Order: sequence, then C-alpha cells, then structure tokens
Amino acid sequence: MDQIKTVCVYCGSGAGSSPRFVEAALALGKIFAENDIRLVYGGGSVGLMGAIAKSTLDHGGLVTGIIPDFLRSRENMLTRVQEMIVTPDMHERKRLMFEHSDAFVALPGGVGTLEELVEQMTWQQLGRHTKPVLLANIDGFWEPLIALLAHMRETEFIRAAMDIDILKAERVEDIVPRLRAAAAARAPEGSKEMPELARKL
Repeated sequence: MDQIKTVCVYCGSGAGSSPRFVEAALALGKIFAENDIRLVYGGGSVGLMGAIAKSTLDHGGLVTGIIPDFLRSRENMLTRVQEMIVTPDMHERKRLMFEHSDAFVALPGGVGTLEELVEQMTWQQLGRHTKPVLLANIDGFWEPLIALLAHMRETEFIRAAMDIDILKAERVEDIVPRLRAAAAARAPEGSKEMPELARKL
C-alpha cells in the first residue's frame, strides 16, 4: 500500500538564480496532483513556494499551507488553497508541518529552508521519526551540503551508529518513487510520532 499521502516541501520564498528551480517546483506540483499526494508547505504565494502550490492546485491537487501570522503579508499568503493554517509562531508551524506530513522534500532555498530540513534530519538521526527526507538536488544545488555531511562523517561527528538516512534525487520525476520505496521499507513504529524535541519547543 502506498504510504505517502502527504508530502511537506521546504523551499525558497524567492525564485533563485536558475530557471530550473521554478521549473522543478512546477513539475513537482503537477506530479503531486497526478499521484493524489497532498502538498504541505509554508503557505506563501511567492517564489518556489508559490510555484509548487499553484501548480498543485492548477492540476487538481490538494494543498495545505501552514504559515505563521507574522509572515502572512511578507510572503503573500496564498488564499486559494483548500486548507490554510495560521500559527502564532515558527515553532508551531514546524510542529504542524511534521504532524501533517508522511515525508519531506527540500527544493532549493535559503537559510529557512536549510533550518527546516536540518531539523528533520536531526530528529531522524535521534530516532524520533522514520519519515523519508529527500534532497531535490536540482542543478546540484545541495552538493555543498552533501559534501559537508561527508566531511562530518570523515571527522567522526556523524558516527556510524547515528548516520543520516537522507535520500537524493537529481530529477523531479524520481522524487515520488524514491519516497514511496523508502516508506515501504521503513519500520512502521514511530513514523507518525510527534518528536519529543518539538513538544519542548
């Protein structure tokens, strides 16, 4: 059975320097709609966030936006989504994004995207969840992070017992199949747990 029904996508509120970034966001939104996968995202209508949400909607898909109140104007909250959750702060936003999602994908983005991605990687490393986490490595965007993780392993700050099970896809069309394969292989226990770290935030 396909266990991936909702996917949280972290991505930039800007479009970035390469047209391939927006193309990837548009293509992924279409793929989600065609595969009956609900998009969970940051709630904005600008940049890659807006591109993937609008594409999902334009192709008949479902979208849940989760946005903190102070970003409603700055990121031009997208009002036509089926579900929009406004939170009092970033901590609540991230907690709800986790609870609403079966998997996580990081498209290109900035510091906020990196922070959200690394938090899920950390929770996974600490055994707080087993949900798939995937880097959409469009135009090699995530290569510096991949190199940093390799450096952390080489210097033994990421030890074998606490390795990170991070997925990677160079092509947008590989994202959903890799998430599904990872979900099928994961242990069922804990996959829906709310991380203890998030409870404490």
